Amino acid sequence: MDCIREKTAKTFAQKQAERLARLKNLHNLRNEARNHNHQEVIAEDARKKLPSNYENRKRQAEWLLNDQKARAEAEGKGLDYDRIKLLNISAIEAEVKEKMKKKKNPDMGFSDFEAATERQYKRLIRNMAPKDMERYQEQKEKYGDLFYGGKNVIIHDLHEDRPEAIDNMVKDLEDQILKRDKYSRRRTHNDDADIDYINERNAKFNKKLDRFYGEHTAEIKQNLERGTAV
Repeated sequence: MDCIREKTAKTFAQKQAERLARLKNLHNLRNEARNHNHQEVIAEDARKKLPSNYENRKRQAEWLLNDQKARAEAEGKGLDYDRIKLLNISAIEAEVKEKMKKKKNPDMGFSDFEAATERQYKRLIRNMAPKDMERYQEQKEKYGDLFYGGKNVIIHDLHEDRPEAIDNMVKDLEDQILKRDKYSRRRTHNDDADIDYINERNAKFNKKLDRFYGEHTAEIKQNLERGTAV
């Protein structure tokens, strides 16, 4: 009988130890779940404070870093990265990119000089080099309220232009001059073309009009030439 009681007592002690171990394990799991929930709440709150386009900007930044890395590797090997990049793009992808490019910056034709100036300004700043934010913050802290300048602030001789910035400006101006010369080159005169201008400047203006609105006014022009316009 004593042996049976001792075995029963040991069995009860073992069961109690198992219960305590399970209880301790449940407490640990509860604390672990509580910590995970707290971390998720903090992460979700941080995500809510981010800009709405944060993910797109992050993907774009990663793509730019990978593109710069690939370009550096190609230049290190003496290869033309732009050519390699075009060789790896299918015709469908190229067509989609061209459509997106036109959609992002559509050419609506000439409306007024203000719109043309704005379009040129956006094109120029898009080709600018990335901003040096560290230098920007240093200058902002250095000059304080003088950094932005106001109607009562004299900003002359406060900022010193860097040689790199001057070289970039000169290069950009030279590129603009080359592009302007390219587009303003003299065309071969066509003796068989209709003469609908009074001077060379008027001829260029008529060509611009025909480029943007020719397909819409072709029928009206033909009726006027035939004398059958209503």
